[in-house]
Amino acid sequence: MRLLKSIVFLCCLLPLGRLVWLAYTDDLGANPIEFMTRSTGTWALVLLCITLAMTPMRLLTGSAVWVKLRRMLGLFCFFYAVLHFSIWFYLDQGLDVQAMVHDVLKRPFITMGFLSLVLLIPLALTSNQWSVRKLGRRWSILHKLVYVIAATVIIHYWWHKAGKNDVQIVMIYAAILILLLVTRMPLIRRHLQKSN
Repeated sequence: MRLLKSIVFLCCLLPLGRLVWLAYTDDLGANPIEFMTRSTGTWALVLLCITLAMTPMRLLTGSAVWVKLRRMLGLFCFFYAVLHFSIWFYLDQGLDVQAMVHDVLKRPFITMGFLSLVLLIPLALTSNQWSVRKLGRRWSILHKLVYVIAATVIIHYWWHKAGKNDVQIVMIYAAILILLLVTRMPLIRRHLQKSN
């Protein structure tokens, strides 16, 4: 399990390593800020999908290995979401809090992206065993926020792409997330558990 976690950890760092390499070789394209912002946002979404896929994989295979990877994957999702926000705030907004607040309030897709990040914070902060013990049943209720986050992230992405009339990729991610959320319905869960 330790070896598997180490491999997954390194794999999750590959997108960041790629960005660092492209920056070092001056190969981030004509608009480096946009490239880095899009890349980190995409990986945050990909890791959200992978994190949500861990429970269905456990139900399908009957193995608890998948659930043991879920926390790390969720934290990497948060990590890339923070990078996504930080690049926008630092490079696009110039660390100007007033400009950031204005942009968050003025542009709906940024509002949804910011809301997604804010909702991820309590999940990241309580992703440790101490929080699980202290919060008890409330921990499970709190972490159901991930379903809300899945919706706000897709809306963020959809509204961003809709302005450019380019929603095909967003529709694929939306379909994946809907499928992953449907597997959590009691009837589907029981069916998946019986099938392994």
